[in-house]
Amino acid sequence: MDYRKQVAAIYLLGFFIDLVNMFITSVAYPDLGRALHASVAQLGWISTAYIAGLTIVIPCSAWLAAYYGSKTVFIASLLTFLFASIGAGQTDSIGALIAWRALQGLGGGLLIPLGQSMTYRLYRPAERPGLSSVIMLVGLLAPALSPALGGVIVDSLSWRWIFYLNVPLAALALLLAACWLHPDPPREPLRQSLPLLNLRLLAEPLLRVSMLVYLLVPGVFMGVSLLAILFLQGVLGMTASASGALMLPWALASFGAIALTGKSYRRAGPRPLFFAGALLQAAGILTLAWVDAAGQMVLLAAAYALMGFGGGLCSSTAQSTAFLRTPDSDLSQASAVWNINRQLGFCLGAVLASALLDMLLAAHGVAAEDARAMPVFHLCFALAAALVVLPLALCLRIDNRAVLYLLEKTK
Repeated sequence: MDYRKQVAAIYLLGFFIDLVNMFITSVAYPDLGRALHASVAQLGWISTAYIAGLTIVIPCSAWLAAYYGSKTVFIASLLTFLFASIGAGQTDSIGALIAWRALQGLGGGLLIPLGQSMTYRLYRPAERPGLSSVIMLVGLLAPALSPALGGVIVDSLSWRWIFYLNVPLAALALLLAACWLHPDPPREPLRQSLPLLNLRLLAEPLLRVSMLVYLLVPGVFMGVSLLAILFLQGVLGMTASASGALMLPWALASFGAIALTGKSYRRAGPRPLFFAGALLQAAGILTLAWVDAAGQMVLLAAAYALMGFGGGLCSSTAQSTAFLRTPDSDLSQASAVWNINRQLGFCLGAVLASALLDMLLAAHGVAAEDARAMPVFHLCFALAAALVVLPLALCLRIDNRAVLYLLEKTK
């Protein structure tokens, strides 16, 4: 295996670990709530603390890599993440779990921007859309497998083992990084200042619009995913395994969307793909508002498939578009900005969804596990579907012809 494939493999493993930690915990929320006596809002913070930790440390990625070297920082991040995963599995209070999740995020937060910048630097601009498709294909495995696996773990073992699952994954990434990554000296002299976050990169329209689409489409899905787990297990009485398995049609549909993006991006450009993706995801979320019984598996599978296909189109198109005009010298900073936005979208999605649900439950005087809460969940799904279509106005500003010309020129 040549060096750039080795670096890409390490990056993709880090990306996989990151997504596993975002999706696997939600399936355990009902059990966590009962075991740790946590409210809906506190449960939302289990994911939010992790994502907040990721978001806080990402601006430091380019500076730390320049000062200490990418390999050193990558390995240190993995060690911190490993330690925090063990701590999260051993905790006995919701406050301590949230703190361990924040530390876990601080450890894992550098894996994605560092790996992304190291990898993209080794591929030419014309090769990056293809690389982005591989990234998205690998990335959908985590949302597909982790809830289903997490449900089996929760039903047969304990919620603690969803955190212990990180240990072998992080250990493998640590071994590969130690063996494969070339040591690199600091790229910047000590006396020279390097900005933690270069917001001037947002002047590039393709990066800016791609970030906004990612913020409003995959970000909203994170909130919907949290609400759906509470709805399916608490109101409809489904098991953790059954609710987690619904991510499988989501993943299959995402796979189809990503494959379609890879084939049609050079012909169609980003704008029509963004439009189709946002509308399909909105339709999938709205379908959840029609579900009122655990036996409606066909309707539930259709809802998740629509969300997967629509979200996959938007995610892979945004990933393919974001860095098309970014010079190699700015990739580290652009990667940091991109990943902060990605984590911010996920964080806001979970926080706002749990806060909205808490507010509406209080207004109706019902609990999240009460059958009378069904109309509250349906209302939340309808509001989320409306939010997903907001990026359509932004997509009209994309110069589709200019993107197609750029792709042809950089073959």
